[in-house]
Amino acid sequence: MLILRNIALVCASAFFAFSAHADRVITDQLGRQVTLPDHVEKVVVLQHQTLNILVQLNAQDEIAGVMTSWKKQLGPEFSRFMPKITSLPTPGDLTEVNIESLLAIHPQVVFVANYAPVEMIQQIQSSGIPVVAVSLRQDAEGQQNKMNPTMGDEEKAYNEGLKQGIRLIADVVGRKPQAEALINYTFTAREKFNAPVAKIPEAQKVRVYMANPNLMTYGSGKYTGLMMNHAGALNVAAATVKGARQVSLEQVLQWNPQVIFVQDRYPQVVAEIQNDPNWQGIDAVKNHRVWLMPEYAKAWGYPMPEALAIGELWMAKKLYPEAYKNVDVDAQAQDYYQRFYRVNWQANAQQ
Repeated sequence: MLILRNIALVCASAFFAFSAHADRVITDQLGRQVTLPDHVEKVVVLQHQTLNILVQLNAQDEIAGVMTSWKKQLGPEFSRFMPKITSLPTPGDLTEVNIESLLAIHPQVVFVANYAPVEMIQQIQSSGIPVVAVSLRQDAEGQQNKMNPTMGDEEKAYNEGLKQGIRLIADVVGRKPQAEALINYTFTAREKFNAPVAKIPEAQKVRVYMANPNLMTYGSGKYTGLMMNHAGALNVAAATVKGARQVSLEQVLQWNPQVIFVQDRYPQVVAEIQNDPNWQGIDAVKNHRVWLMPEYAKAWGYPMPEALAIGELWMAKKLYPEAYKNVDVDAQAQDYYQRFYRVNWQANAQQ
């Protein structure tokens, strides 16, 4: 009996030891089946959207390496959410990887953008490291790996894709409850704050242009246009531009936007527009309505939860202040930052 009991104990110990290290299979946003360790505690992140979401899921301790261009993509102030980021290795970027530098980190998983080159993904996988691709979109077949996809329903593609992406990222690092809290907060706040401008007729919407460096802007098929729409604005580029594209100054003059927004990560663009004689005939410039957005109003091509929850509110209040005269945007930002970044929103240090 004693021998049988000892054998049972050994078998049980072996089973639990195996279970603790068992593999699991997830599906990433390229539709790829990826086998991962059961517990992931060390990741490298080569996409800024995923990096931003991981921090909001309170998974920054699992991040062991980041993309080279994180400061450019997220702004240098991002380090206040994750101080250790300034000393982390940078083994690659959105479309390239230094495999030797990556291997030196010994990550369990590498996150990449959906448009990372196939060769880059294969190179990482061939070294024995699982790769998880994130798009924050729900794409039709054949569109998953594109930067500027064709969409039948942009609203559904980004709403469902953002939820799917947050849950995917959270699943990898074991943060499922945090993911649901982030999703619920984001979409509840969005619905509440979109309401005052939801029924503005198309012809009465403020005409808005998103100015990125070098006359780059976002047209249809990007979250930026949805952000404007939810804030009661009309993206002047939507009718003629697909995706992220460079346009001509002549085209912007023809659009003659009433408001020009500039992302927080490109502050130099505001001065360039204001000081360039060629822009002075545009309504937005003449009326001093060229506005730098706060860091949470991420009018990127890909959606971010804080952009939906408070960025769209900020934009709507700038465009229609009377509709939001009883809404304290800074208070909403403070609540969001405390919940998901675990820091104070310092309004005076921003806009």
